[in-house]
Amino acid sequence: MYNDPRSHGLWEMTAPPPPETSPLQGNVTVDVVIVGGGYTGLSAALHLAERGTRVILLEAKQFGFGGAGRNVGLINGGMWTMPKELPAVLGPVYGERLLDLLGGAPLVVRELIQKYAIDCQLQTHGTLHCAVGKSGLEEIEERCRQWSARGAPVKILDAEETARRVGTRAYAGALHDSRAGTLQPLAYARGLARAAQNAGAQLHTESPVLSTERQAGNWIVKTAKGSVTAQWIIVASEAYSTGPWEVVRQEQVYLPYFNFATKPLNKAVLNTILPGKEGCWDTREILSSFRLDKEGRLVFGSVGALRNTGLAVHRAWAIRSLQKLFPQIGKVEFDAEWYGKIGMTDNALPRFHKFAPNVVGFSGYNGRGIAPGTIFGKTIANHVSGDITEDDMPLPLTEAKEQKLRSIKELYYEAGAQIAHIAGARF
Repeated sequence: MYNDPRSHGLWEMTAPPPPETSPLQGNVTVDVVIVGGGYTGLSAALHLAERGTRVILLEAKQFGFGGAGRNVGLINGGMWTMPKELPAVLGPVYGERLLDLLGGAPLVVRELIQKYAIDCQLQTHGTLHCAVGKSGLEEIEERCRQWSARGAPVKILDAEETARRVGTRAYAGALHDSRAGTLQPLAYARGLARAAQNAGAQLHTESPVLSTERQAGNWIVKTAKGSVTAQWIIVASEAYSTGPWEVVRQEQVYLPYFNFATKPLNKAVLNTILPGKEGCWDTREILSSFRLDKEGRLVFGSVGALRNTGLAVHRAWAIRSLQKLFPQIGKVEFDAEWYGKIGMTDNALPRFHKFAPNVVGFSGYNGRGIAPGTIFGKTIANHVSGDITEDDMPLPLTEAKEQKLRSIKELYYEAGAQIAHIAGARF
């Protein structure tokens, strides 16, 4: 994308084409204008258009340009934090609402894919959170206890069962979550865009918002070649935000994350690696993730940026790690390599902001964009339609503020990942 093969890698190589769009030109009047063409914005556009709401979406680049088109493609329920931590941080009301909403979010993703026949390589066999050592096993056992207490379909697999399902004896066990799964993330974003457009939403790419102004109770949102007059603005630009809502980016620290995709593995090897097609990630502080795509490529990722010295460091580490985890692969060869930026809030939880009257948005997905983005898009569509008040939202209303020492933290994450990966694979 934009002549950068390391921006979207395998996903751009294998995704169906996006729907035809063009930059906004001229002046348009609608009910709602959405800024951002990732999962949240596209989901909101789709759910509003289904209601018959006049809605227009403005994307600065292309659908899925940000995190939506660069990630691993795991459809997870909940957040990185333990379930009990949400009520502890957000209070019992919002904490319980958020857990209920996010716990069922993967099923909403599945329903949309089925309803609109979205071609995105959906796999519904769950995910495996793989335990590294005794401490990792204790972590997933506690996570399992907390989700099981809420009735979630999760279970602990012992080391033998984990080895059978994953194809390596590197792990002490795994937490299987049958709500979860995998998909082709850029294909899913493009599929949501096509569904929203078919439902009546107006979609415009290459249309960055330059400014806004309040006039006679409405908002006027201006781009280089046009403007939109609307009652509501939904801000869905997330961690790649620029322009009027750059504070959304500033309240998050960028955590770089890369992926390498092997060449398609032969059938004999595929019979031994993830035969159930689950998506995986481990319990290390600098974690690794892996899953298969439709053609049998093993997609393997970790923290780090594929630029400058990081490119050679992380590529060499990925090769060493795959050789240790899955020696049955033999020589490791890659078809694609890419990386993106995960927006991390200071408490690893998402945010709900009201930037001005009738200007609202969710942000801060902390590496859990697919299911939360989809369900938050639906939720915010319900809010601007009048079905959900601010008091009924799954998150409290908070002010967007720049995170302290943001630049220093970002340098630390990028450099720290290189140092850790130079030290070698520790499986």
